[in-house]
Amino acid sequence: METSLQRPVQEVSRQKAKSSGKWKLITASILIFIGILAAAVAYYQTTRFNANVSINGVMVNGLTAEQALDELKTATLKNVVYIGQQQIIDGKDTKIGFADEDLSGVKEIFNNQQTYIPSFKKKDYSLNPGNPDAFRSHELKKQLEDKLLTMNKSLQAPKDADVVLKEGKITVLNSAAGKQYDVAGLLKEYDQQAYSSEVRLNPVYFQPIKEDSAIIKNKEQRLQALLQQTIDYKVQDQTYALKASDLIKSATVSNDMKITFDQEDLKNKLTEINNTQSTLNKDFKFKTHSGSVITIKGKGYGWALDVEKEAARMMEAFEKGEKSVSASNIHGNGWNNEGYGYETTANNGIGNTYAEVSIKEQRIWVYKNGKLVVTTNVVTGNHNTREDTSPGVWYILFKKSPSILKGSRVGSGEYAVPVNYWVPFTNSGQGIHDASWRSNWSSNAYIGAGSGGCVNVPPSVMKAIYTNLTTYDPVVVY
Repeated sequence: METSLQRPVQEVSRQKAKSSGKWKLITASILIFIGILAAAVAYYQTTRFNANVSINGVMVNGLTAEQALDELKTATLKNVVYIGQQQIIDGKDTKIGFADEDLSGVKEIFNNQQTYIPSFKKKDYSLNPGNPDAFRSHELKKQLEDKLLTMNKSLQAPKDADVVLKEGKITVLNSAAGKQYDVAGLLKEYDQQAYSSEVRLNPVYFQPIKEDSAIIKNKEQRLQALLQQTIDYKVQDQTYALKASDLIKSATVSNDMKITFDQEDLKNKLTEINNTQSTLNKDFKFKTHSGSVITIKGKGYGWALDVEKEAARMMEAFEKGEKSVSASNIHGNGWNNEGYGYETTANNGIGNTYAEVSIKEQRIWVYKNGKLVVTTNVVTGNHNTREDTSPGVWYILFKKSPSILKGSRVGSGEYAVPVNYWVPFTNSGQGIHDASWRSNWSSNAYIGAGSGGCVNVPPSVMKAIYTNLTTYDPVVVY
């Protein structure tokens, strides 16, 4: 028999058992729901794009790869281009150009964005379509480039820092920012947004070269090194020390380290050297066969420095850091403006091999290496008809044997006569030659019966003269 105490205890036990079963059911239901939910999420995650995912600016969240491709096929590019908040181009609408064959690319993006649990992180992927519209990649890009270049014309350009040599002092010039767009940089960013409906570019400006940049430091070092240079400039037997610090007061350096400087002081120095040493159109001191010293004007013979060309050479030599330079740009009164006599300093620049012709004595002397080798009487140009042989220091243009002399002379008209030896020394046609037709060889024949300007030599002696003279040898006529 139950006691009154046992019945309440049993009732409590039954209630506890009933409550426990209820919680087990609830727990089981929750677990089943969670399992179903997890399975649903897992299925969703393996078949659908995450939230906030776009491809080429087209939202594909919640879509399968196939559905995403369908969206991309119908998507339109507005082709509006902005720089910052400023719209600069409103292009025509075009299609992106996606087709069925692009499904593999969409699936690849799907795999890359896939996560085990849903993600709400914003992601925009880029995919090149298999059949892209050329407007975006060619026409619109060219419009953008032209637009930027046009805009830049009215915008302030940046100012690079620079280094200059001014009045002998090296100075660093400060840089300044500008407002011109970096066209190449913006076009590069444009390419990265090739298939976004709107193209939004961050303003990118040309940046100036800064004062502390390596290129500015290199320029400064370049000018410092220039001012330390000295070039030994050789002109004939003289050497001049040309110091950059004395001759270069203003200079600039390009970004490829090429130096350009004001050549005025250098040209003045070269002109001074030229005036001291050149012989072109100057008087020569000449010691005649008799030992007397005369002064005679240089005509065809003589040389001078081409100061303009030599200055350019010296500028290049300073730039290259050369230590020694010999003069090379020589000009004169030759047929092609060439100069003669630069190679010799002996005998006041005439040298020791030459022909000497005295109009007064009507005689020629040929010296070779300082020794008299031939001398004979001659007949020079007709004095009465003003066809005198021209005085001056000339040079032998060339030699020819035999030759036919053609020309004209006062009272005789045109002529063409054969000679065995022809040695011209003026550009006007005067020269030394044999004259087999001449019978009057007297010392005063030249006054009224002289030649047309040439130096007539007896045929018996002309071969020796021809043999002992060489092209470019001086001919001194006085």
